[in-house]
Amino acid sequence: MAHVMWHLYQFPICPFSRKVRLLLSEKGIGYELVRENPWEHREEFQMLNPALRTPVLTNPERGIVLIDSRAICEYFEETVDKSPMINGPATNRAEIRRLVALFDENFFASVTSPLLEERMKKRLIYRQPPDGKILRETIRLANDYLDYVDFLIDHRPWLAGSTMSLADLAAAAQISVADYLGGIDWSQHEQARGWYSVFKSRPSFRPLLTERMDVIQPPTHYGDVNA
Repeated sequence: MAHVMWHLYQFPICPFSRKVRLLLSEKGIGYELVRENPWEHREEFQMLNPALRTPVLTNPERGIVLIDSRAICEYFEETVDKSPMINGPATNRAEIRRLVALFDENFFASVTSPLLEERMKKRLIYRQPPDGKILRETIRLANDYLDYVDFLIDHRPWLAGSTMSLADLAAAAQISVADYLGGIDWSQHEQARGWYSVFKSRPSFRPLLTERMDVIQPPTHYGDVNA
């Protein structure tokens, strides 16, 4: 499986692509990045995914096209035994899936998506300044989620239980994009910061910290594994 070459259509601060990249790297699956800005509505990309969303993972040699980050992650959980990320008994697997949904859906809608809109799309696409009121509310909501991460890490070594899982990958992917866009205040969140710093130092995560989004630069602490 490791020798099969996959092509991942993504852009540097797509949180769902980041989740897939973390899973592929943790499982030791080789892949190549294909830069795709879905807002450009490129016809070739629309043929792959009519919804025009990243990530899309293809394997041209085997004629495989996988769409949607959760579907992609489940595919590799089912086909690659190494480093299972939806693991443990059925109750633990249910908890992993609950937390993946919390970050993929709720955190993305409340925090990551508004930050992408205000700090990326308004600058790159619409040439407009961000809305300060929306940014303040987004940062407040991010704090609420980090409070919850603090609570979980007070009671468990990892978000869903005793081992690292897809819940941690999903959360770290969303939080890392919010952090890149200046939406995270770590000052009151020692547990969350400790959990996240462990992630930042993992080999699977290091490439994400070095990539930059054209004219948008992250805060200075973003790429520092000790911050």
